[in-house]
Amino acid sequence: MKFDFDIPTDRHNTDSIKWNKYSTEILPLWIADMDFKVAPCIQEALNQRINLGTFGYTQAPQGFKEQIAQYLFEQYQWQVDPEWVVVLPSVISGLHTATRQFMQVGQSCLVPKPVYQHLRLAVTQAQQELIEIPMVLSHNRWVLPWLELNQYVKKNTKLMHFCNPQNPGGTVFTLKELTTLAEFVIENNLLICSDEIHAGLVLDKTAKHIPIASLNADISQRTVTLMSLNKTFNFPGMGLAWAVTENHQMRKAMQTDLHATIAEPSLLGYICTQAAMKHGEPWRLALIEYLRENLKKIDAFIRKNNQISQSNIQATYLSWLDLSKLQLNDVEDLFLKNGLALSPGSQFGSPAFMRLNFGTSAKNVSEGLNRLDHVLKSRK
Repeated sequence: MKFDFDIPTDRHNTDSIKWNKYSTEILPLWIADMDFKVAPCIQEALNQRINLGTFGYTQAPQGFKEQIAQYLFEQYQWQVDPEWVVVLPSVISGLHTATRQFMQVGQSCLVPKPVYQHLRLAVTQAQQELIEIPMVLSHNRWVLPWLELNQYVKKNTKLMHFCNPQNPGGTVFTLKELTTLAEFVIENNLLICSDEIHAGLVLDKTAKHIPIASLNADISQRTVTLMSLNKTFNFPGMGLAWAVTENHQMRKAMQTDLHATIAEPSLLGYICTQAAMKHGEPWRLALIEYLRENLKKIDAFIRKNNQISQSNIQATYLSWLDLSKLQLNDVEDLFLKNGLALSPGSQFGSPAFMRLNFGTSAKNVSEGLNRLDHVLKSRK
């Protein structure tokens, strides 16, 4: 079956955070949701459920955790006991729960920089000490400073937040790199919370997503892995994620406040996730090919413009643009004046960067690059 990702979708007046924030003259390529309609199998499953006309209190579908375990094995060859799975409403709630439950007062948490802001916010909002590890550009990939990791560890360091595939840098960490990180975590008696929500969006044909918890039993006992199909299959508004941890005490901690201050996953989130796991793979593979073509457009544009640069985006649908050569203090405003909304790098800890969402039609990507070109020409 063929899927047409060029079909225009008007998201104005749909209460979309992405499209309603700015005026209609602004092209929004910022917040991380895609502009594509969901896979037909998901739409069909939703239609069938909605046509029943009843939406009462709902429990997880029978065998749901088993389906997740099977999916993780099929996708990543990761052997997971269904009992290791904790169903959550979102990865964000998982980040905050892990931080608050795994740490005691006065302890510190290691967080890469730049990184998706909620890895930092989970620490600061829990009023714990945040220790940022600046990532380095090595062979055009944003990675951790492997030989310097120990210098960031303090006596009170308990936890590390990790993001793989990396947001916003787009890195897919290799087996060797993950092994190095696992050894570091074990040697320093740390726990690790690994945000792997973009695992299904690997674009680099030479790369493969490897859950760090899958490496060996030692690191598995120290890791909680947070995942969701919300990003890959574009239903973030439905809300469903899961945590995987072999460690019984960590698993118990991840269930703290579930169904109390932390809401239950939505009924339709279960429907979307099941449909994606059962029937969504052809659509996902077609999406990957489409995103690769969009990324090629961006790479070609950057090669022609020495004012900006970009690392090797191996995964996600997010381009991480280095604008440091422009030497601007008001880079976001300049983009908006040229009709383009991107995510400011300051949100991720790097003010000289901007993040561009290319999970949209090829037409929108081309128009976005035209507007970016106007920005660059205005600075010459």
